[in-house]
Amino acid sequence: MSALPSGELELKAARERERLHSSVQELRWCARDNLDVTKHTRENLRLVCSLAALVGLGAGYAVAGVLVPRRKA
Repeated sequence: MSALPSGELELKAARERERLHSSVQELRWCARDNLDVTKHTRENLRLVCSLAALVGLGAGYAVAGVLVPRRKA
């Protein structure tokens, strides 16, 4: 058995629980911060707008290519 008295073991366990709780809270905060789409979109607005314009241009070109008949040479 352990040489430590039960009171000391309880205090040690309480400190360990508090440390784990703190670590979990920090992990949740970091995950929420890293996965915040709105924040990242605002930080990279120029890139997001450029990408949306390119996707729209490509989609429009593809749709026009399908709908407009080709001339025979």
